[in-house]
Amino acid sequence: MQIRVRCGCGEASCPEWAVVELQGVVQPQASFAGTTRGLHIGRLCSAPSPSSSSKTGFTFTVGYHELAGTKVVLKKPLLVLRKKKPEQSGGEEERAAEVELEVIGVIRHKILFKDRPKALISKPATKEKKTLQPAAASAT
Repeated sequence: MQIRVRCGCGEASCPEWAVVELQGVVQPQASFAGTTRGLHIGRLCSAPSPSSSSKTGFTFTVGYHELAGTKVVLKKPLLVLRKKKPEQSGGEEERAAEVELEVIGVIRHKILFKDRPKALISKPATKEKKTLQPAAASAT
């Protein structure tokens, strides 16, 4: 079986993608079960890394949790492929055996979040007890 891989954008101009690697499981609420496509999970922001000035740091905020991560270069780049439907020129057996993949992006980096999340909720404000004014001071 022959699989053709076609890149129409050229080697230098392919869109750059990145992988976001999280430790653990991201579980949507029960109301979103089965419909996670296009679901907003959180906010990913780029920031200077506090540990190293040469590495780019990232923060990922999910609900009331914030994760800190770094950009890591992959040892081997990955391709993002899209399966193309074969043209209607041949017979049924020819179309089943022929597969064509189109390159739509290259992944050379991953954003790695390996530490536990930091809680963004602070301690609730303590209520101050009101002191009662002495009745004698208000009567005069």
